[in-house]
This record gives sequence, C-alpha cells and structure tokens, in this order.
Amino acid sequence: MNLSEHFTLEELVASQLAARQRIDNRPTPVVIDNLRKVAAVLEQIRALVSKPLMVSSGYRSMALNKAVGGAPASAHLDGLAADITVPGMTARELAMLIRGSGIVLDQLIYEGTWVHIGLTNGKSRRQVLTARFGPGGTTYSQGIV
Repeated sequence: MNLSEHFTLEELVASQLAARQRIDNRPTPVVIDNLRKVAAVLEQIRALVSKPLMVSSGYRSMALNKAVGGAPASAHLDGLAADITVPGMTARELAMLIRGSGIVLDQLIYEGTWVHIGLTNGKSRRQVLTARFGPGGTTYSQGIV
C-alpha cells in the first residue's frame, strides 16, 4: 500500500527483529494515518537531498519497541517517527541539511549512524538534539554536535 509517491506502508512497518521474534507489528488505521504524515515529510527530505532515503525503523508496536529498547513514550509507537539514512551521505550531513531546510518536525535527532525524525499531532517543538549511547543509557544534548 502506497502512503506517498516513494514510501509504502510495508516499508514503514518492516522489522527484521519483529519477523525473527514473531512480534505482531501490524498498525491500526489511526497509525496508518500518522504514517501518511511521516511519508509526506520523508518526501520533503527526499526532495531536499535529491536521493532515495533508507528507513531503518518506522512504526513499532509496544512489544517491538520494548524488544528494541525504545523509549517508553517514543513517537514510533504512534507511527509518528522514522529513523533514516541516505546512501553516500553521513547521518550528520543529513541532520544538518534537514535542520537548515525549514521542514517542520517535532524532533530531529542525530543519532550517530542514523537520523530520527519525529512528528506530533499537536504543536511541533522543533527540537534538534544529538543522542549519545553509553553504558548508563542514552543522553541527549541540544543541537547537532
């Protein structure tokens, strides 16, 4: 099922971990509507970089989010987030381009090897963060470091 010109529902719910562990990751109709919003933003980013995007994580059911160690209130749970990369571009370069583009996001998080984009059905906070992963958990700092 196409959500936009270049993004499908299957692509935004795909999970190797869910397949391996037989975790149900089927979205509800409300989540599908949210994924359409994500796909529209992904189209804007695709146009910005003039290259295809790779989506490593989109919607996550509660069970899948727990299995991957996702944040308990992650936008992925509502189908309002995607983790992306662009072949031939570093995640930092991608994050910097998105930050300067004017594309409206609730969150833009540079996560080292990928970029997290998060939306909201409310007022966008326009947060720009850098995530650091360590033995004590994930910490965030303002901006792209």
